[in-house]
Amino acid sequence: MAEEVEISDKQKKEIAKWFLLNSPAGEIQYVAKDLKSVLDDDQVYNESVSEAFPVYNKSHVICLPMPHRSGDVLVTSYGELEENKYLDPRTAQVATVDHVKQVCTEVRPASDEELSSPYIEEFRFALDAEILKYVGEAYPKGVCSVYCANGKDVEEPGSDFELVVVISATRLSPQNFCNGSWRSIWNIEFKDDAQVLELKGKLQVGAHYFEEGNVQLDAKHECHDSTIFQSPDDSAISIATIIRHHETEYLTSLEASYSNLPDNTFKDLRRKLPVTRTLFPWHNTSQFSLTREITKELGIEK
Repeated sequence: MAEEVEISDKQKKEIAKWFLLNSPAGEIQYVAKDLKSVLDDDQVYNESVSEAFPVYNKSHVICLPMPHRSGDVLVTSYGELEENKYLDPRTAQVATVDHVKQVCTEVRPASDEELSSPYIEEFRFALDAEILKYVGEAYPKGVCSVYCANGKDVEEPGSDFELVVVISATRLSPQNFCNGSWRSIWNIEFKDDAQVLELKGKLQVGAHYFEEGNVQLDAKHECHDSTIFQSPDDSAISIATIIRHHETEYLTSLEASYSNLPDNTFKDLRRKLPVTRTLFPWHNTSQFSLTREITKELGIEK
């Protein structure tokens, strides 16, 4: 008989955090509920969720409605001012977030020190407007925001600065056994001395199918591009066009890859069954009975 190994509270916490951080989009609350029951230790549970939820919420770029219907805020490190406080540049508000409950508890106007200079705001505002149009066309229920990551105090041409575009779209359909998410982050460096815009994008798509199984997808992609530094409006249009091109190209390549999964990635799983010499019906496993198929193949009647 195998000897039981005692697990310390620290190890329990790390294991619990791993499960929480690897929860599919929109499912961390369900995972937390199950963990609380399994752990049966409030202290370990509370420490686990207090450490894991903020990391999960920021990595998944969750979107939360602010009180009084004053707008939405993206929970992202680019808008994080201090612990639990996140800037929404579009409405110039700061939201206080309860990470474990995943709600905004209060909101206040942002101070001048928390906002970009008027010069930077021209570029940020113009880009935000173009990205809003793009996301509205490309992602049902998608949300986005544009932040100034560096140089927010620049007052006039002559200095470099950096804007970040964050796009998040989540489609939760647990009643259909499928949840999915899209996240993309674009860092745009305005190199004023060279009059060049450098764009670096990180794209990530995730999906979870859990009917009669548990299949998760987590695909990532990085891309780079550049264009000429122009006026705020012209720069915004150029950047939005580049982002649209790369994201459309990436999604198209993903669709092509997954249309070939049965014959390529899962080729070994699609070998003919040794008795019936037919391909295993992965699309309809609930209707498959090996005993019935063998009986049919051998011509045996019940």
